[in-house]
Amino acid sequence: MNIIIAGDGEVGFHLAKILSNANHNITVVDPHAELLKLISVHTDIRTLEGNSTSISVLEKANVKRTDLLISVLHDEKTNLFTCILGKKAGAKRTIARVDNLEFLETHNREMLKTLGIDEVVCPELLAAEEILSLLRQTAATEMVDFSEGKLSLMLLKLDENAKVLNMTLDQIASEYKKLNFRAVAIHRNGQTMIPRGSDRFLINDMAYTITKPDGIDMLLELGGKKSVIINRVMIGGGGRIGMKTARKLENSKTVSLIELDETLCYQLSQQLKNTTVIHGDIRDIELLNREGLKKTDAFIAVTDNSEANMITAMYAKQAGVKKAIALVENLDYIQISKNIGIDAVVNKKMLTAGYIARFTMQAEVTSIKLLSGIEAEVMEIAVHPGSPVVNKTINRLSFPEGAVIGGIIRGNESYIAVGDFKILENDKVVILAMPKSVSRVEKLFE
Repeated sequence: MNIIIAGDGEVGFHLAKILSNANHNITVVDPHAELLKLISVHTDIRTLEGNSTSISVLEKANVKRTDLLISVLHDEKTNLFTCILGKKAGAKRTIARVDNLEFLETHNREMLKTLGIDEVVCPELLAAEEILSLLRQTAATEMVDFSEGKLSLMLLKLDENAKVLNMTLDQIASEYKKLNFRAVAIHRNGQTMIPRGSDRFLINDMAYTITKPDGIDMLLELGGKKSVIINRVMIGGGGRIGMKTARKLENSKTVSLIELDETLCYQLSQQLKNTTVIHGDIRDIELLNREGLKKTDAFIAVTDNSEANMITAMYAKQAGVKKAIALVENLDYIQISKNIGIDAVVNKKMLTAGYIARFTMQAEVTSIKLLSGIEAEVMEIAVHPGSPVVNKTINRLSFPEGAVIGGIIRGNESYIAVGDFKILENDKVVILAMPKSVSRVEKLFE
């Protein structure tokens, strides 16, 4: 697929790296020469310095032969105009990053399509939805639902309380006959592996598991985890993510929000009806304690400063907060965050890249998530008539190394994958795959 990515920072850069792993022909258009040099050094991606709202620049990027034009600059007006121009100039499909939630409403999406903007994505809304998901299942470090929760991927960090320590997968299956979940990946010492029956779980493993809804309780028990009830929430940072999260929570939880910008505090107090808005710096430990941090169930740090988010989330855990979540935009910090006691991290670049990636695939990918901290993605793929997998059992598939089927959704029912399970047309298959395996997985479901 021929893809143009218009960006002005790390979102475009990260998206380009992710999509280049799938063997697409990518051109990055960016006004910053230094960033383009960085891209050229680390990848084989074509770069073009310039403004994406320039017709001549788009022509140089060969927009007439472009299958997908993605505009993810920080300015939504530029993104919308880029897509309008690109569509008129010949791009087959366009995606624009936006900030205004009005653009996500169904009738407005339809209007945008008439202008040439096929899809819109809001990274801040994706981040807020990720936070809400983590608050619903508090024992998980990462959580992804498929087909409205008929199957879920849960990440658990195994500590000394885990009952499965030093047990192989075969031993666990033998001792517990009815397991409605399956381990699909283990991340250990910086390496990710697809486990086999003889592999053992060790302390500090990050265990990625596909589970049915009725398997969650047993999964948490074996993982030594307990869900906690969240009633009081403190949010650090009143930007778009903090505001959207507070708005979603304030009618069901007791919510307080701390923001450094006094003008923004006033605006938030007008927009949020049931949230206590506090003017201050989340790095002020006395302020956090004075505002009741130790009585808080969940602390969510979503300022623009990744370091401040990590430090305050770590302090919140030490203060006894049950769930600490940090927005970490520096990809190099994600693994560090998980190792210093923070329960979960959220990264807008990865969420946005995952959302957009499904539009680049030949198979019908109904949901996809790039997992944080490991080089892998989990996706839900629809099985169409004529697909090579139809009417074959899983153990007869020539499934690529570095990928594994975790479960299958058939109508209103879900199933954990086992070797003799036969895949039928119209099924939805949940798969975890390393980057090198994604394109081969796609071909099986084309």
